[in-house]
Amino acid sequence: MLDSIKVFAPATVANVTCGFDILGFAVDQPGDEITLKRSNSGKVKIIEITGDDGALPLDADKNTSSVVIKMFLNDLRVDQGIDIYLDKKMPLGSGLGSSAASSVAAIFAINELLGQPKSLQELLPYAMEGERVACGAAHADNVAPGLYGGFVLIRSYDPLDVIKLKTPESLFCTLVHPHIEVKTKDAREILRKQIYLKDSVKQSGNVAGLVAGLLTSDYDLISRSMHDHIVEPIRSILIPGYQEVKDKALEIGALGAGISGSGPSIFSLSKDEDTAQSVGFEMKRIYNDIDIECETYVSRVNQIGPRII
Repeated sequence: MLDSIKVFAPATVANVTCGFDILGFAVDQPGDEITLKRSNSGKVKIIEITGDDGALPLDADKNTSSVVIKMFLNDLRVDQGIDIYLDKKMPLGSGLGSSAASSVAAIFAINELLGQPKSLQELLPYAMEGERVACGAAHADNVAPGLYGGFVLIRSYDPLDVIKLKTPESLFCTLVHPHIEVKTKDAREILRKQIYLKDSVKQSGNVAGLVAGLLTSDYDLISRSMHDHIVEPIRSILIPGYQEVKDKALEIGALGAGISGSGPSIFSLSKDEDTAQSVGFEMKRIYNDIDIECETYVSRVNQIGPRII
């Protein structure tokens, strides 16, 4: 049996324009790294968190990574001390699934450390509970793609029904994280509580079209379907430079672009790496021109989820 393990879990993009709360996908970078070590203390302890500038709690009852491990051990009735070392290699509050990456890394690592007593599907509810600790809701649109890799569709929460979608191998994602703050709570509160039937019909058509385009590698259909008639028009006002970044990405040749999660990060999808890199260069230039610092990332859609490193 292993005495220690180190795991990487990827950042994720939730919503994917038209798929509010039901679509998400994983990327190769950025992400979180977690190291678990067996101990004789009989307790789950967070020994160190790096990369968070002191923002995350060391209390094992309040941190997403330790909470899911404690739940897992309790359900298995395993009395094992675990020391946790968490390295946050992605920005907090970015709309890139930072809390989800920690939850996924933790539950995947403890399952591997104990010899895989549970399947990947059985790990998902634990990762979702980590999200509940982080934001008050056990949603799956970040943790599911983070755990399964690739694109996922959350068809239902009750009962939980999550489907991994086949996607084109050459699909690339470009991300830009501008250094501004958009609180998830604020981004949800400004949304309309009711929508027009005609907008629901348009949105449903785009979700269906996007899924069909991904499954058939129909890039034109993917591009035509990446439009959000409900959430983006409202949330985009919270992100300076959003429309210019999106317009430039489409002008260069991106299939589509939108807000990653609740923002402020913006993503685009392209059918080749050269286009994705060009989009990233222009995203950075636009934010430099308006004196907002940012990071950009370019990668394929991550198909494997977490991995041992």
